[in-house]
Amino acid sequence: MKDLDTLKYFLGIEVARSASGLFLCQRKYTLDIISEAGLLGAKPVNVPIEQNHKLGLASSPIFSNPLAYQRLVGRLIYLAVTRPDLAYSVHVLSQFMQEPHDEHLEAALRVVRYLKGTPGQGILLRADSDLTLQGWCDSDWAACPTTRRSLMGWLVFLGHSPISWKTKKQTTISRSSAEAEYRSMVAVTCELKWLKGLLLSLGVRHHKTIKLFCDSQSALHIAKNPVFHERTKHIEVDCHFVRDAIKDGLIFPSYIPTKSQLADIFTKALGQRQFEFLLRKLGISDPHAPT
Repeated sequence: MKDLDTLKYFLGIEVARSASGLFLCQRKYTLDIISEAGLLGAKPVNVPIEQNHKLGLASSPIFSNPLAYQRLVGRLIYLAVTRPDLAYSVHVLSQFMQEPHDEHLEAALRVVRYLKGTPGQGILLRADSDLTLQGWCDSDWAACPTTRRSLMGWLVFLGHSPISWKTKKQTTISRSSAEAEYRSMVAVTCELKWLKGLLLSLGVRHHKTIKLFCDSQSALHIAKNPVFHERTKHIEVDCHFVRDAIKDGLIFPSYIPTKSQLADIFTKALGQRQFEFLLRKLGISDPHAPT
């Protein structure tokens, strides 16, 4: 074993230390992606994916070199390790690996043009963290135009720093938006339960009830109401799981308006104004950008 001194660079992830905390980014890796795509001189865009896109119903010709598309999207998937702002767009693009169309390639290159304007963007793990967990969850009901499955996204903060996030298509079709929101609540509850155990193994005892923010009043009502009825009997296992977590004092679900829902950035393509607003709330920044 060798002592390689203070961590600065590991598998493409750059680590910068300051009194504020640890800043993680993949600037060199990002510039390599831009260079390989031949877009070093391209004009940057403000959001990684267009609003109201129809990539799931693409009708353009099939791209002639799928390996190039697969390589590009594969690199973007690894880049999303320190870039929560890419989670949704990478999720969408990765669904067309087997048979990408020209429209999908154009969308992937748009993500690269977005990176052109924010190559050093990353997350700050703050030094003043109180080591308490917070969860945020959201869903987009029947988002997939072909399977009609809903898209869920969730985010976990440790103190004021984002440490875990995901965008994922739900495995079953939800019969209502409330059910889709509730299933995303189940997913983040599983993650919070695991993270609490992980912190305990590191010697950090999390005694406080974890706040869980959801923008669906119906889903919150299902979570807190112990009465089963016709609309919830088919998700009984999930209902028991969340209600047991509430009863055990693990989580405390609360309502938050949709405009302030941080997990919204993981479930849909947003306009520039809302996208940048949520990025600031997430604590995503670029210390290399001119002030």
